[in-house]
Amino acid sequence: MQLFYTPNIEKTDKQIVFPKDESRHIAKVLRKSAGDTLKVTNGKGFLFTAEIITADPKQCLANIIEVEAERPKKYRLHLVVAPTKMNDRYEWFLEKATEIGIDEITPIICDHSERKTIKLNRYERVLQSAMKQSLHFSLPVINEAINFSEFAASGTDGQKFIAHCEDGMERFSLKNQAKPQENITILIGPEGDFSAEEVKLAIKNNWKPVSLGDSRLRTETAAIVACHTVALINQD
Repeated sequence: MQLFYTPNIEKTDKQIVFPKDESRHIAKVLRKSAGDTLKVTNGKGFLFTAEIITADPKQCLANIIEVEAERPKKYRLHLVVAPTKMNDRYEWFLEKATEIGIDEITPIICDHSERKTIKLNRYERVLQSAMKQSLHFSLPVINEAINFSEFAASGTDGQKFIAHCEDGMERFSLKNQAKPQENITILIGPEGDFSAEEVKLAIKNNWKPVSLGDSRLRTETAAIVACHTVALINQD
């Protein structure tokens, strides 16, 4: 199934006006014409079946003939992950986490962070592409970068975990601590890991220290392991 993304559709709408980039893809690349049907999501949990009225590369129009709602998840996963030194590794994480199933991502700037700026627009495009490729109907939220100390002290609902590799500090297994059907937020540090001071600050603010296994993982790998672990414990 080919899935298109148009964010401004509401479930009560009767017609879709596609933006220029999607219109061109529909009419020029895929060579769709009037009468053809399309599958479209608004990234808010809805799948629309639409019949093309006008196949114009500048602006395609289609009538909505069916609306389906995605089955709601019983939990919400928020990964708070430090930007990686190589930007393509962070984009890989965004892509794979979207495929597995994630609801929100916040880039976090830490003591050991080598990259302190992000390309939010680029990240949003990666998420959109991954959502369409994996046939999900909900687009993950990507937030602006925030400093570790500010986020760690902020109010966060549900279970709160910090995954770190600091020697001599107590850690628990994420797979044994994470509870199914509950909201979960997990902090993942940069290549040099969280500093000891950051771990202590998180624990002081009721973040539970966890391990993701015996191997020492790259930032983006650790984030995917965390994402997949939460997905597995929530499988029906």
